Amino acid sequence: MINKKVFIAVIGGAQASKRELKLAEEVGRELAKRGAILVCGGLGGVMEAVCRGAASEGGVTIGILPGENRSSANKYVQFPIVTGIGYARNVTVVKSAQAVIAVDGNYGTLSEIGHALQSAIPVIGLGTWSLLRNGNPDNSIIPAQTAVEAVEKALELIKG
Repeated sequence: MINKKVFIAVIGGAQASKRELKLAEEVGRELAKRGAILVCGGLGGVMEAVCRGAASEGGVTIGILPGENRSSANKYVQFPIVTGIGYARNVTVVKSAQAVIAVDGNYGTLSEIGHALQSAIPVIGLGTWSLLRNGNPDNSIIPAQTAVEAVEKALELIKG
């Protein structure tokens, strides 16, 4: 039997502003309303906010953890996946998804963006990194202004 569920990763920093946390929570709610399974890094900040949003709407949350302790997952992660591989788990986070939504983020988020783009996994950005290649804009990260727009773009790119 083929799994027809949609898996979307949400990436972003463990440290985030109130605005970014609110945005991440809205993304989580929207993903759950549309039946998408959330994959994230499972810790705090954007990861916890998106899981909280998804959980509030009865969504499924998967946390790919960097350490070896299941209890390090935020309380909204339903399925904690222990890796023990530190930041190398960033590859697993994005490769487990059919699309990625980046909310803000630091260098760990940037590495996840790079892994997703290298693997031809679409990346939608909400206030996240922008890229230049040889001094010219690289439009690989698809911008969105709202949580709803980000989720809609991710779902369109998966189906398209």
